[in-house]
Amino acid sequence: MLVASKSAAAALVLLLCSCSRSHTPTVQAATAQPSSDSGARMRRELRLSGTVQAVHFFTIQVPQIYGQGGRLTLTHLIPNGSRVKAGDILAEFDSTQQMDTVRDTQAKYDDLSHQVDQRLAQNRADAAKRAVALQQAQADLSKAQIELQKGPLLGEIDRLENQVKAADAKAHVESLQKSNGFHDQSDAAALRILELQRDRQKVALERATNNVNKMQIRAPLAGMVAYENVWRNNSMGHPQEGDQLYSGQPLVRIFDPSSMAVHVMVGEPDGAVLAPGSRAVVRLDAYPDLAFSARFESANPVASSALGSPIKTFSAMFKLDQTDPRLLPDLSAAVVIDRPEAAQ
Repeated sequence: MLVASKSAAAALVLLLCSCSRSHTPTVQAATAQPSSDSGARMRRELRLSGTVQAVHFFTIQVPQIYGQGGRLTLTHLIPNGSRVKAGDILAEFDSTQQMDTVRDTQAKYDDLSHQVDQRLAQNRADAAKRAVALQQAQADLSKAQIELQKGPLLGEIDRLENQVKAADAKAHVESLQKSNGFHDQSDAAALRILELQRDRQKVALERATNNVNKMQIRAPLAGMVAYENVWRNNSMGHPQEGDQLYSGQPLVRIFDPSSMAVHVMVGEPDGAVLAPGSRAVVRLDAYPDLAFSARFESANPVASSALGSPIKTFSAMFKLDQTDPRLLPDLSAAVVIDRPEAAQ
């Protein structure tokens, strides 16, 4: 009986322990519920690379000199970064050869002008002499015709002589009238040739004078001066006084720093974000801490692709809203545009 009571007590203890043990809860993964606002959207950035350019700028080139090849010697150049107004002198070139050409051309033009005046006076004198000779011949003809009217009163020999004299006078008048016309045409042609030579020399003089004026380059607009790179001493560098440069080489650039923009190349698939009024943030690679706000200004309507590339691109311009002394042309920049994308 004692053994049975101990067994019952042990069973009772086990039963109480099992009843007091806590159960471990089962954890189920909660499914994320979509937002109640079906129009919620995420923001996605589009990053474009481009270069800073001035909206208003002008490139000054080495002047084109008429009738002269070779190089021009730079004698004066405004310092880089200078502020200029319209009409200020930017650069000067050696004009010694052009001045010599002007003097020679002026001397030839003056000589031809004197020849024209001399020929005109000579033509007038010759025309006056021919007019006097024609008047004298016409007077002789009139006299011979009067003598012919005396025919019934004169003898046969005198009458025949008067007829011969009248015929000769008439032929002389006709000959003078005909030859005078030819002489007038010849004199006018000779005068015209000299006038054409004079006018041609005048054009050459104007061109030579323009060449001298081109040796001094003035600013076409107000702004800041930035040197261009030229080929000098077997390398690329900024132009310096004393350099010999070829005509047509870029020399300096004048730009308006108060209005700057960034030119970028945009892939055709990303063209949808360039809507009127689109905003962007511009950061300069040279100054990472600087940030400028910009707005979409314009885009090229024609897209093109490189050889073998399936993606076409087009150029676009973003105009900056702020100005900064460190904003200079040809600086590389990044344009970041926020565009909405539908949530997946």
